[in-house]
Amino acid sequence: MILQDILKNGTVVSGLRPTSKKQALHLVATRAASKLGLDTAELHKAILERERLGSTGVGGGVGIPHARCTGLDAITGFFFRLENGIDFDAIDDAPVDLIFLLLAPDEDGATHLRALAQVSRVLRRPEMRQKIRNAPDEDAIMALLCGEPHSDAA
Repeated sequence: MILQDILKNGTVVSGLRPTSKKQALHLVATRAASKLGLDTAELHKAILERERLGSTGVGGGVGIPHARCTGLDAITGFFFRLENGIDFDAIDDAPVDLIFLLLAPDEDGATHLRALAQVSRVLRRPEMRQKIRNAPDEDAIMALLCGEPHSDAA
């Protein structure tokens, strides 16, 4: 599985300015629900329920919140580059400024775990995180995440 399989056009957003983890999770749930035609409150609740099990702040300024959703046909990802880092209760206590929201259908099993592993593999590389932070726009971020060459991406 590659990130291009789960990221679709319009699922990369930059410039969000949440001031807290709670606000960030609400913003990403709202954006994702709107794009997918899902109920915002239900999606937000599912994300928060998963987050209560343990923070999805994986270190290096990255958060990977994930949830299973009723009404979703396929695994779908959304990437958010925040203007400023926020406290996300990450394992390294570093502020999070890169958020990859991963959503899977309720009945999905192993595919969800493979997608989560792929997201983690891509975002755990310090050079990739830096390129994403320096990318000029959402198209360049998408190109980096999906492994496509892009003249402004580096």
